[in-house]
Amino acid sequence: MTILQVVDKEFSQVPVIDISTLVSKTSNYSDVIADQIRQACQNYGFFYIVGHGVDEQLQKQLEHLSQQFFAQDVETKLKIRMALGGKAWRGYFPVGNELTSGRPDLKEGIYFGGELEEDHALVKAGVPMHGRNLFPSNIPQFRETVLDYIDSMTKLGHTLMAGIALSLGLEKSYFADRYTKDPLILFRIFNYPPNPSLSKSEWGVGEHTDYGVLTILKQDNVGGLQVKSKSGWIDAPPIPGSFVCNIGDMLDRMTRGLYRSTPHRVQNLSTSNRLSFPFFFDPNFNVEVKPIELNDIVVNDDQSDRWDKASVHEFRGTYGDYLLNKVSKVFPELRQTVF
Repeated sequence: MTILQVVDKEFSQVPVIDISTLVSKTSNYSDVIADQIRQACQNYGFFYIVGHGVDEQLQKQLEHLSQQFFAQDVETKLKIRMALGGKAWRGYFPVGNELTSGRPDLKEGIYFGGELEEDHALVKAGVPMHGRNLFPSNIPQFRETVLDYIDSMTKLGHTLMAGIALSLGLEKSYFADRYTKDPLILFRIFNYPPNPSLSKSEWGVGEHTDYGVLTILKQDNVGGLQVKSKSGWIDAPPIPGSFVCNIGDMLDRMTRGLYRSTPHRVQNLSTSNRLSFPFFFDPNFNVEVKPIELNDIVVNDDQSDRWDKASVHEFRGTYGDYLLNKVSKVFPELRQTVF
């Protein structure tokens, strides 16, 4: 067997981690879960989680209501278009309006975030990406379901970041103490329509990395997610009862490249719509993200491998600075009117 064949076999499947003892804070969970998370983050930057405790009925309700929304005509969906969301950067966008790797994505979606009232200090100060969400008024329980889901996933995000801290040999409160006590929460619901030509050169979303520290993804049963592993592109198909987790640029920066923000992409080659629910658990908007002092770790920069050739390790500024620079490229038309 050649070395290449060994590599292909070793890194051909994203690992699955049962985090039930981490969620329940059962004694003696630390070493086992931390070791699994460490191996997954170093080798893949991706892992599935099961035993997460997120209510299954809530997930089904979210999926059902999302199907209802995307089944409507474009004019109806545009009643909550992103242009109406202002600096909060919330609302609906149609197919082709979001760019990844400089090319239009074959997906539509709705942007959500933490729900903040008009009198909140950050909203009054006009801080971008903070404010009220836009919800369809014609679909009962849509607002309540989305906000309940965001609340559940925020709690899960705190739990997973404690596990990631332990995987690095840190106190479990390391990230909460410095970056995520008041995290920036961003949530998306995406719909990938069928690819009419079934062309393998057209992507629902092109190759990219995520920006923050942790993404927790709910997939429907269609599939289409691919991850760039050490052996090349591999599928990350739906596993019942699971979420897919991946680390973002800021965790890559904090760990000096020990934990990589792994490129991934989506292609819907089915004849049905594909729903996707990425939840982004990110550092506080105003915090400066700094490298962690880890023993014997030198910066491992993959700048040359990134599609935009940008280094997460050379960046200076707050997480908000980094994020706004990225999203302004995703929606260039909105950039001119909002930021």
